[in-house]
Amino acid sequence: MLKQFLPNEQVKSIFDITPDELKKRGIKGIITDLDNTLVEWDRPNATPKLIQWFKKMEENGIAVTIVSNNNQSRVKAFADPLHLPFIFQARKPMGRAFKRALKSMDLKKEETVVIGDQLLTDVLGGNRSGFYTILVVPVAKSDGFFTKFNRQIERRIMNWFKRKGMIDWEEGS
Repeated sequence: MLKQFLPNEQVKSIFDITPDELKKRGIKGIITDLDNTLVEWDRPNATPKLIQWFKKMEENGIAVTIVSNNNQSRVKAFADPLHLPFIFQARKPMGRAFKRALKSMDLKKEETVVIGDQLLTDVLGGNRSGFYTILVVPVAKSDGFFTKFNRQIERRIMNWFKRKGMIDWEEGS
């Protein structure tokens, strides 16, 4: 049962995910979380470095859709200036938003990765829906109210994975 929380891959940051590596695997699309995956949960806009990352993905023919549990105003304010499609109030780990994102990108599951900073929403949702999942270290040390609760549960799961040698994880610096 705990294996549903195990990501296929874990990286320190979104910037460790390159178009070349994705293309080698036949990946043409990214479904990504927003808060603490792309930017801090309380940062309203993309950083210049993140804007470059999005451009690189686009130049390499890799579609990106933001799928967030946050509200419309938060996600829209972040995604619109970048001209990125998004789904808000996604209710992850439920699978419906992942299916909608896949359909909007006109891709297959095998051609798409799910990227996020939480085991209980992003990884569980992506795994249950049959995607390749990539866990990133949260961008910020602090979290919103609901995420704080999830993090306590996640730490226990992560420690279990570490003890079993199933995951090699480092907290952000």
